[in-house]
Amino acid sequence: MKRHTLPGSVVVFAIAVGLSASPAASGQTLGEVAKKEADRRKAQPQTGKVYTNKDLPASAQKPATANPSTETPAQTPTDPVAAATEQKAEDGKAPGDKPQGDQKDQAYWKNRMATAREELRRSEMFAEALQTRVNTLNKDFSSRDNPAQRSAIGADRTEALNELTRVKQDVERGKKQIADIEEEARKAGVPPGWVR
Repeated sequence: MKRHTLPGSVVVFAIAVGLSASPAASGQTLGEVAKKEADRRKAQPQTGKVYTNKDLPASAQKPATANPSTETPAQTPTDPVAAATEQKAEDGKAPGDKPQGDQKDQAYWKNRMATAREELRRSEMFAEALQTRVNTLNKDFSSRDNPAQRSAIGADRTEALNELTRVKQDVERGKKQIADIEEEARKAGVPPGWVR
């Protein structure tokens, strides 16, 4: 099988002709093309409104700060329970406070119960994590022969056990708080669906 190749000068000549022919064929320079494009854009109607800070209400505009390095950024809660808790805290009330007058509506009971359940859930998760830590420390304690290491692990284990006891008490308090809210709602004649 025989290969045929074009001489290098023929390829270079073809590329040079192609490059030199394109501006001549179109008859436009880059500046002319840019000017035509600018004119075309000016002739087109505007498709939408551009919003600036001036269009926003005053409450949405962020005030300028003197020293941004000392300012702490505001944390936005990611879950609705934290949002409700933060909103009530801003109003000057604790999450479990009773509203003034006859304002105990469905939102009040749902928020109160959701807050109590969320606190209980967090305490239970923390108790599970502490129990795992205690189990690991027990295993490490029994597998060590060095008295100094056993002493350090024993101290950590005692601390974890004390913390676990405290958290278990928090879990029991949380369960009692939920039962108390349910009982209070029952006595107040609140529909059961409001506290679910």
